[in-house]
Amino acid sequence: MKPTRRLERELAADPTGVPRVVAAMDEVGRGCLAGPVSVGVVVSDLLRRAPSGLRDSKLLPSTRREELVRPIRSWALACAVGHTEAEEIDRIGIMAALALAGRRALAQIRATGLTPSIVLLDGNHDWLTRQTDLFAAFESSEGSSPAASSASSSYETAAPRVAETDDDESQPRVVVRIKADMTCTGVAAASILAKVERDALMREAHAGDPRFAWDENKGYASPAHIAALAEHGPTPLHRRSWRLPGTGAGDGMMVP
Repeated sequence: MKPTRRLERELAADPTGVPRVVAAMDEVGRGCLAGPVSVGVVVSDLLRRAPSGLRDSKLLPSTRREELVRPIRSWALACAVGHTEAEEIDRIGIMAALALAGRRALAQIRATGLTPSIVLLDGNHDWLTRQTDLFAAFESSEGSSPAASSASSSYETAAPRVAETDDDESQPRVVVRIKADMTCTGVAAASILAKVERDALMREAHAGDPRFAWDENKGYASPAHIAALAEHGPTPLHRRSWRLPGTGAGDGMMVP
């Protein structure tokens, strides 16, 4: 399946004749045991030809993803990657952490002078905000333990604790689309940027602490990673609020 700009063009169209700014967004690292969760965002140039070979990052080998970064950055009107670190994930929960990384990426887009009026997300769930307004405050569940997640996302917290918010007058409308990372050019590009940048961060972390093979597993629950956790215990890069396999650590996360 080859991604196209059809949906982005439809969303950008405005009866007034002034095109809307559409920011396409995707996340990586949500199911990891260690490292940040990262969100890429791309405002596509809907007039120029997109780089050849854009696909969902999961369908591309690492070398091809890295080759596409420069063409994507040259083609996009604006692009950015935002991160939320493991300590922040422990403090506010994974869903709020996803939203925070997305807001950080959008802040970089706004700094270029572009203000997105629509944000296009992959999937059938608005993980950027579970409220009407993108930058509205999250409910505080301070003092409660992270709830167990569903079977389909068994490493995730079901509800955030307390998330920081941005003071921003712009509140883009969020549009979700199943398989947008496979069918929408901007989302595919965002997934590539986020994946490449996060993988680079995990390789740097591996260079400082090679015991967990982060250069290979990128923080996911590989057998080598789990074995190292059992032997050495968690590091500051690990999401300690989760019940990390082999350690018994965490107060509310479920491991399959």
